[in-house]
Amino acid sequence: MAETKKLLRSLAGETLDVPPVWLMRQAGRYLPEYRATRAEAGDFLSLCYNSDLAAEVTLQPIRRYGFDAAILFADILLLPQALGAELWFETGEGPRLSTITGAEGLKALKGKDDIHDHMAPVYETVRILARELPKETTLIGFAGAPWTVATYMIAGRGTPDQAPAHALKAGDRATFEALIDLLTESTIEYLSKQVEAGAEVVKIFDSWAGSLKGEDFTRYALEPARRIIAALKQRHPGLPCIAFPREAGENYIGFARATGADCVALDNSVDADWAAAKVQVDGCVQGNMAPDLMVTGGQALIDETKRIKAAFSKGPHIFNLGHGITPDADPENVHVMLEALRG
Repeated sequence: MAETKKLLRSLAGETLDVPPVWLMRQAGRYLPEYRATRAEAGDFLSLCYNSDLAAEVTLQPIRRYGFDAAILFADILLLPQALGAELWFETGEGPRLSTITGAEGLKALKGKDDIHDHMAPVYETVRILARELPKETTLIGFAGAPWTVATYMIAGRGTPDQAPAHALKAGDRATFEALIDLLTESTIEYLSKQVEAGAEVVKIFDSWAGSLKGEDFTRYALEPARRIIAALKQRHPGLPCIAFPREAGENYIGFARATGADCVALDNSVDADWAAAKVQVDGCVQGNMAPDLMVTGGQALIDETKRIKAAFSKGPHIFNLGHGITPDADPENVHVMLEALRG
């Protein structure tokens, strides 16, 4: 079956006339069926931990659009909650966590092997999806990268510049690095369980990688990704891994070689022609259309879809956005994009 799944063929290095396509956050608030299911669940975290409903929202965009991949519906902050951090969501404002500001907060966390009871509903969601997805649809598991997850754990929320995490890194390097290490090891365990449950590919989301500069990028974005991918491939030979060091800029160059990733996902701050010349030479790339085109639509959406497809047409490519589809996107614009891509 693997040979017939387009996404797996691209991840194995095959160049296809029409690239496989899925969208980050394709199960989300832009879809009326998602909003209805989330209302049924009661709140966001209840949706994440209700295996039947989480599987349902994962399947909704597959039914509507026939994407080539489904990505597990969960959240990157479930892992810190499994480690013992408090997590809640403020309506209209996003996630809030208890903060790690020093060694004492770190000591209060659980170990990497203590997360699985908490994560059992997530693994069950993966098992349901492995049974219910169409045979041609690839199932992607995922986790947040250690740096990105750490920025939330240190600040207690999302921040525009990740300043609290940078401050802890500068002021208490031992605590900061111990947190990164714990998250790296815990992410290996978490993703490995997803694979055991049926995930065929894993993706590591480093949403705030771009705020790491110079040696810090190597130590806290590249190196944890390398450790996670190496450990997963040792446990699960042949497992394809996608890495997304968002806004890495020039650091996208060579990232696949350095980490062992089978594919590098690109944000839309880099040009597709540049990425084809500099990044795709090492293998599969994913991306990288601007999400706002899914809001505005029109001829610009059609033209950009075709431009990106052409730019990456000489090597393995997975069509996607440069970041998640936004709640104000028009569901009909996804059909427009797919028509332009697939003809």
